[in-house]
Amino acid sequence: MNRAVDRSRPTTFAFFAALAVWQFTCPLHAAELVTDPFPAKIEKGPIQIELQAVATGLGGPLLGIAPPNDRARLFVVEQTGTILIVQDGRLLPEPFLDVTDRLVKLNKDFDECGLLGLAFHPGFNDPQSPGHRRFFTYSSENDAGKPTFPFLYAEGTTPHHENVVAAWKVSANNPNLADPASRVELMRVAKPQMNHNGGMMAFGPDGFLYVGCGDGGAGNDMGPGHNPEIGNAQDLKTPLGKMLRIDVNGKNSDNGNYGIPADNPFVGGGGLKEIYAFGLRNPWRFCFDGPALIAADVGQSRIEMVHRVERGGNYGWRLKEGSFKFNRNGTIERDTTGLPPGLKEPILQYDHDEGLSITGGFVYRGKKLPQLAGKYVFGDWRNPKQITTGRLFFGDLATGEIREFKIGRDDRPLGFLLKGFGQDGDGELYALGSAAAGPSGTTGVIMKLVPIQ
Repeated sequence: MNRAVDRSRPTTFAFFAALAVWQFTCPLHAAELVTDPFPAKIEKGPIQIELQAVATGLGGPLLGIAPPNDRARLFVVEQTGTILIVQDGRLLPEPFLDVTDRLVKLNKDFDECGLLGLAFHPGFNDPQSPGHRRFFTYSSENDAGKPTFPFLYAEGTTPHHENVVAAWKVSANNPNLADPASRVELMRVAKPQMNHNGGMMAFGPDGFLYVGCGDGGAGNDMGPGHNPEIGNAQDLKTPLGKMLRIDVNGKNSDNGNYGIPADNPFVGGGGLKEIYAFGLRNPWRFCFDGPALIAADVGQSRIEMVHRVERGGNYGWRLKEGSFKFNRNGTIERDTTGLPPGLKEPILQYDHDEGLSITGGFVYRGKKLPQLAGKYVFGDWRNPKQITTGRLFFGDLATGEIREFKIGRDDRPLGFLLKGFGQDGDGELYALGSAAAGPSGTTGVIMKLVPIQ
């Protein structure tokens, strides 16, 4: 028997029996609670970089990606609702796409809604491909009343918003403009709270679109719109708290707007056919490095984590936070006795002495920083000891070691709240963020990671 296939089918009676027993019988006082999960601190590493300003004066840049085989342009997602283009190192004055009017109203002081994701079809440049000129967005929109995935719990509760995956085409006359009339909606997911939206999308080497969905929001994976017994992330009937995998060229989904890959783990039953992996809290950003899917998952009150996401894997939330047992009162324990078998462990993790909210990036495969080759570049939104700036890390995915970059010859702080990363067609990386916690103002920047001169 293929072991990979066997591990991808966790929906056995034994697993859910163990899950139910743990949820309702585990005593919160049975083990010593953890107050300092990782006493060792994240130290500065040997890699020193400079940050080169590519664009300034933005509102809230979250992500930068390039279309397939495009070495001249970087498309930048602004949380406030536009997609901008940096072409040959210069920010173009006209947005590629503006969906501001489609978005739920954003709180300028802090919000996790907005325009959150962008992905280009692998066949974007191929006139013979069904994906020619097609791209996809993930956005937080007003409740339209007809979600693909409605609430399963707290019937009568009004969603805070709906997370929408839509397909678009680039204008046939201008490659730097989207065709607003080309929009086709793929799915809508009813969302109970403002936070934990996920929002990252990326095509894997298999040609399928992977979509990260948060657990629904609030805390402890509890409250209106959450499964009251096991939470959303462990509930295979909802897309919340999951990594989804869909075929954008297919039509065999329940709504007929996309396809279901034949080898998704629950195609034969036991869960939503769209689910690829589960047990995630808020997979805010993820990337592919060859076939490896590397996802940064935002923790709650103790642990931030990075997972290698595999087909059918259960990454533990809300049973675990990182490698620790998670209790329903928000505390954590080292003793994981009694948890269901087969929960996946993080490949990188750190505690809240070092940061408050992980921001996932990319594995470096560029050429300008050879000492960084194969390292996972990521960071944290905010430094708890210096709250006006984020932190910039690199991690070894094989050993679990995390180090902080030295920035500039003077080894200065990052200087802004880290909200996202970009990767251009040459594999070079960018750090994105702003001085404002919310999607507002004009302090947003795009900074390229370059060698010290």
